[in-house]
Amino acid sequence: MQSTQSIYDISINSLTGEPINLSDFNGKKILIVNTASECGFTSQYKGLEELYDAYKDKLVVIGVPCNQFGGQEPGTAIQIQSFCKLNYGVTFLMTEKIDVKGEKQHPLYAWLTKKELNGVSNSSVKWNFQKYLINEKGQLIDYYYSITKPMSNKIVNLLNMD
Repeated sequence: MQSTQSIYDISINSLTGEPINLSDFNGKKILIVNTASECGFTSQYKGLEELYDAYKDKLVVIGVPCNQFGGQEPGTAIQIQSFCKLNYGVTFLMTEKIDVKGEKQHPLYAWLTKKELNGVSNSSVKWNFQKYLINEKGQLIDYYYSITKPMSNKIVNLLNMD
């Protein structure tokens, strides 16, 4: 099934308020991860940064702060940015804080979780640090629950395939 909408047509702002044009990443894989600063999986920021560092020639990592799971991302944009940089040295792209599920679900997450939009599969975001991998052509490859570490073979093997 073909996707009915391109991920490259979706707009979202960065944590600092500038528009992120997803079409700028055409030709690279994209890993999109909903993040939180006060979660048991928060240390995955370190692995995400490691993954980004190792593969930044062909991978864009996008952290998406969300406060919908246990209220674990209560901070403002400035607090989130400061936390990520100070504690984990995060240099990958971070978006504005959004809803990844429910009535106010952001269009990016509607695309990631609805087969009628992405053409691949339906999913629901179960918790913080769920990961979605997009290929170089903007198509959904797969998604991984929070327990899958950023440097896991499931993800790294797909990045090493060309």
